Amino acid sequence: MSTIKVLNMSGAEVGTVELNDGIFGIEPNQTVVHEVVKNHLANCRQGTQSALTRAEVSGGGKKPWRQKGTGHARQGSTRAPQWTHGGIVFAPKPRSYSYVLNKKVKRLAMKSVLSAKAAAGEIIVVDGIAMDSIKTKDFRAFLTAVKCDGKAVVVTPDKNETVIKSARNIPGVETSMASLLNVYDILKAKYLVIDKEALAVIEEVFA
Repeated sequence: MSTIKVLNMSGAEVGTVELNDGIFGIEPNQTVVHEVVKNHLANCRQGTQSALTRAEVSGGGKKPWRQKGTGHARQGSTRAPQWTHGGIVFAPKPRSYSYVLNKKVKRLAMKSVLSAKAAAGEIIVVDGIAMDSIKTKDFRAFLTAVKCDGKAVVVTPDKNETVIKSARNIPGVETSMASLLNVYDILKAKYLVIDKEALAVIEEVFA
């Protein structure tokens, strides 16, 4: 097992913790990660796009001119797709883009991105992430103290409203519960700032 430093919120080292090689030490599978990101983005789509077909637009009941003898191409309706104000060919309709992936695939993708972060030295473990009050300035100071100088996902063991509200106005910083951590958020961020208790939850959930 690999060992990583544990910091306090002031940035001082207070100990070490071992990372489970089964989660933080595997060879990343890029193909599986790609599939899980595609699935996440598809599931986020609203699918509310809608347009009218020629059967649904109003008007067009009368034949615009007689069939023969005018010199024009024959037309049966002014609401055919080639006409202005006509219907749309194969018009998009509200639909769900979501689909289900195998749990083993999603678990392997999570292990892959966690292992990649660990290999790159972009995981920061904190002894305890807690705020006395909702204060963005103090939370920014905490991130600076632990040398988190880019986009980050701050992982807590359970829902912590004080931490969530302190971090929400900092550009590029997201918060997540350990059990709800997802591959896409980890990939978007440069650093993974994990509460020590949340680390145990991650190892329990994804082992």
